[in-house]
Amino acid sequence: MKKLLNTLFITTPDIYLSLKGENVVISQEEEQLGRIPLHNLEAICTFGYAGASPALMHACAEKNISLTFLSRSGRFLARIIGESKGNVVLRKTQYRLSDHQIESARVARNFIFAKVSNQKWILERMTRDYPMRIDVPAFKQVSADLSNLLKQIIETEDLEQLRGYEGQAANSYFKCFDQMILQQKDHFYFKTRNRRPPTDNVNALLSLSYTLLTNDITSALENVGLDAYVGFLHRDKPGRASLALDLMEELRGVVADRFVLKVINKKILNDQDFYRKENGAVLLTEDGRKKFIRAWQERKQEALTHPYLNEKINWGLVPHAQAMLFARYLRGDLEEYPPFLWK
Repeated sequence: MKKLLNTLFITTPDIYLSLKGENVVISQEEEQLGRIPLHNLEAICTFGYAGASPALMHACAEKNISLTFLSRSGRFLARIIGESKGNVVLRKTQYRLSDHQIESARVARNFIFAKVSNQKWILERMTRDYPMRIDVPAFKQVSADLSNLLKQIIETEDLEQLRGYEGQAANSYFKCFDQMILQQKDHFYFKTRNRRPPTDNVNALLSLSYTLLTNDITSALENVGLDAYVGFLHRDKPGRASLALDLMEELRGVVADRFVLKVINKKILNDQDFYRKENGAVLLTEDGRKKFIRAWQERKQEALTHPYLNEKINWGLVPHAQAMLFARYLRGDLEEYPPFLWK
């Protein structure tokens, strides 16, 4: 259970929510764990299947408190809300800014600035932790190149230029990626990013981790009432969760890339967990996929201090924190969207 930005997150799967007076009551196997006044809440988000009482659903709808149900893995299931007072204004603001190229660039540059900054600090941490196992001068040169790109990113108001800077940063960063693989080098190596389909073990893991992260962010955006399919850097395309892909940029390195490196370097997965199809695609076996997802869920339970909120949360709530901050920015409660900046 965690209260963050006036949202109550229930992360234990077997919690039942009910109403008593003007309070939401949190219970587990008929034992009351706590109660929180409804007037302190804007939203409730629960991971699991125990459910909520009809009385609480009615009270939340009446008071315009959104009640969102996610699966244990974080997949969006359903959302209950009353009259869409705030959400209509929120989404109209999102749509209006998305239709404006310069405004879209001003929003999108924060996502890309954070992405490149986080990539820089991933490299810097490697030079600190493993100076004898990597080419430190090469890492420092790429880090300096990324610092120069950050100065250009923060000043641009052109989407195409922003995409160009992002592409340059990604090319520089991925030049160092293979060196960050410290174990199982015979079977885990990185030459270039490839997908649709991935043709080696590392790219197979990167593709799956990006998919899982996109799903988590899509759920977080649905939770706060934003349209996950209308983005700023990623433009409208049928069936594509463009805003989820936007927000994923800042978390791609620190969440997905670092997780992939962890499962390789800690030997959570090995070459026996993959198979190759006739078309050259490399995929995880069923057992390999289970191990990967189990490790992903365990990683989401690990704690950190959020760099902007300065509150201790688990990694699984980071997409939700960023979605809430982005919604507050669109509502005008924040002058600038504070992206996730990790060191």
